[in-house]
Amino acid sequence: MFMGEYNHTIDAKGRLILPARFRELLGFTFIATKGLENCLFVYTVEEWAILENKLRQLPLSKPEARAFVRFFFAGAAEVGFDKQGRVLLPGNLRDYAHLTKDVVVIGVSNRIEIWNQENWDEYNTTIAPTVAQIAEHLADFGI
Repeated sequence: MFMGEYNHTIDAKGRLILPARFRELLGFTFIATKGLENCLFVYTVEEWAILENKLRQLPLSKPEARAFVRFFFAGAAEVGFDKQGRVLLPGNLRDYAHLTKDVVVIGVSNRIEIWNQENWDEYNTTIAPTVAQIAEHLADFGI
């Protein structure tokens, strides 16, 4: 399981060092893709296969399903670590998430999210006051 929040920087070539614990769990290669709220989602190969199977079952007759699958898969890339333990994030993904220098890497159960520092701070400022209300709504789902 991925968990925790870590501040990191991306170098001028677009390389990022992930926390050691995350590197252990990810394995040598993994999948990075466009996430929601303009961050990146990073999955192990195994978790990506589970997600891929679920997305394949969405009805192609629904425009929303087609759009979501396109969004998720078109932005996906198989990436891995170099000898120094850095990952080179593709330029299209860095552009999408506005990753230039300061980033936040968070563990979210079965995935990692990579955020632009400013976007993460803004998200937290916005979401923090509503967490209690969100928890109430999630109680309907048995959480």
